[in-house]
Amino acid sequence: MIRNTSHGWGSISRWLHWSLALIIIGMIGFGWWMNHIPARPDRFFYRSIHADIGYVILLLTVLRLVWRLVNPTPIMPAGTSRWQKVAAHFSHGALYLAVIIVTMLGWAHSGAHAPDYSNFFGLFHVPQFTAPDRAAAGVYEDRHILFAYVLLALIAIHVIAAVWHHFIRRDRIVARMVTDEAG
Repeated sequence: MIRNTSHGWGSISRWLHWSLALIIIGMIGFGWWMNHIPARPDRFFYRSIHADIGYVILLLTVLRLVWRLVNPTPIMPAGTSRWQKVAAHFSHGALYLAVIIVTMLGWAHSGAHAPDYSNFFGLFHVPQFTAPDRAAAGVYEDRHILFAYVLLALIAIHVIAAVWHHFIRRDRIVARMVTDEAG
């Protein structure tokens, strides 16, 4: 099934979920590595690759949100308490918001940094919405890193919740994001 149903996630939703999960976790690790390596001549190259992948994450996140708006969201299993439904809704919204904030702060840093990181894998230039400004670039970068840690904390909560659903509740919530199986 390509589209979501009231009982399960479609293949497009699952593909977007797992692709973004892998790319974002990789980017957090890559970003941490970039900020902890000694200064070296190829540092701009690595930061450019990081920015390029960040633009892809932003695009995939927007596509995922649009896809989610035009598809039903599977219902929670019977017996799910109201607070769990509210927590799930809030945590998913927080994840989307954090991804958008992190990527937008990275994009703002790109435009404020001189030279910018707008050359998308050598194919074209991504328009920048901030002007070169060394002080602003530092602020955007600091906030980008801060919100990346917030995002990492939200991911940890998401994974803990998935593990709880899978091993404690055994309610098949996780199975719906892995296979066509309805929860």
